[in-house]
Amino acid sequence: EKLAATAREGKTTQQDMANGTITITNIGVFGVDTGTPILNPGEVGIVALGSIRPKPWVVDNEILVRQVTTIGATFDHRVVDGDVASRFVQDVASVIEEPALLLD
Repeated sequence: EKLAATAREGKTTQQDMANGTITITNIGVFGVDTGTPILNPGEVGIVALGSIRPKPWVVDNEILVRQVTTIGATFDHRVVDGDVASRFVQDVASVIEEPALLLD
C-alpha cells in the first residue's frame, strides 16, 4: 500500500523499485498506443499496456466496435525462454479480455 501511495504521488524512488521480478507499466495514460518497454535493472520482464481505443473488431463474423489495447513486453532471455515469455503475454491478454478467467 505504501508503494502504491508513493507512486500515485509521483514520489517513487529507485530504492522503492528495487528487488522486483517483473513490472507492469501503463503507457496508455500518456496517449501512447504501443512501445517497447526497457527492462529495469535486475528484473526479468516488463509488460507495457497501451491506450485503450475504440477499434473495429471481428466478433462472430461481424465487425463491431470494441475497446482495444496493445501489450508490449520485454524479457531477459538469459532467464526466460521466448516461448515461455510469449505464453505469459498471451495469458495476460486472455485475462484482460475475460477477467472471469481469474475465478477458475
